[in-house]
Amino acid sequence: MKDCVRKFILHIELERNLSPNTIKNYERDLNQFIEFLKFQLGRKQPRIGDVTRLAIRHFLSVLRDEGAKVSTVRRKLATIKSFMKYMCSRENLKSNPAASIKMPAAERRLPCFLEEQDARKLMDSAQKDGFTGLRDLAILEILYGTGMRLSELHALDVDDIDLFSETTRVKGKGRKERLLPLGRMALVAVREYLERRAGFVARKGRPEERAFLVNRFGRRLSRRGIQRVIQRSLERVCKLKQMSPHVLRHTFATHLLEKGADLRAVQELLGHASLSSTQIYTHVTSERLRQVYDQAHPRA
Repeated sequence: MKDCVRKFILHIELERNLSPNTIKNYERDLNQFIEFLKFQLGRKQPRIGDVTRLAIRHFLSVLRDEGAKVSTVRRKLATIKSFMKYMCSRENLKSNPAASIKMPAAERRLPCFLEEQDARKLMDSAQKDGFTGLRDLAILEILYGTGMRLSELHALDVDDIDLFSETTRVKGKGRKERLLPLGRMALVAVREYLERRAGFVARKGRPEERAFLVNRFGRRLSRRGIQRVIQRSLERVCKLKQMSPHVLRHTFATHLLEKGADLRAVQELLGHASLSSTQIYTHVTSERLRQVYDQAHPRA
């Protein structure tokens, strides 16, 4: 079965052009399923014929019993479904045991976001001098100003930013590219950081480094490094259950919609393939709802 997984991973990498993160998740999920089959069957090398509807349902049941989130269970089932569909098309399997298994209902939790005054405090509290201070401010302004994902910011190169057209090119999920506008404050932060960055990477002996965000050694700043910047910054101004870069993405989308932005436009900016993914941000404050009601209803 491991050979089958290797073929499948090669297929999604070369033919489906999925992102490296998605490919890693697929491979990890399938290897976890193989380990489950090994334990259940008492066999070192499970065969593709050992993948039955009952085995898959048992695997999902164990995941839930171990406290896995619904979103995690859904992802692992989607991985198995995709793998078995591939096996049916390429290895001439007579039936797909995963095809009839229904997805668990998705949890629809409201995203965690900052109020407008807290977002303003976040930017005002950032250090605005020294290389690290300017870099961290650029991180905050870009995430709040564009709504890009952590993975997109991490992969950003200097060449992806066009100060003349005031846009940045990002590589999203499925390696799809999109252009995002840079707002006035984000542009100021990016320009000041880039001016300091040029001399910094030269002093570190890495003038050829193309990563937009660099660490103290002049190399690409890690995802964990970006997460630490966001967590420290958020802790200075508020107390949220979630202290991740996604808070600023949620805040970006929420504030746009509260100010009357078109849902389709926000979908494009976020890089969502489906409008349903964007609709979760249509939660608005009671003040906004009251304002719309007062303006629109003839008897308000």
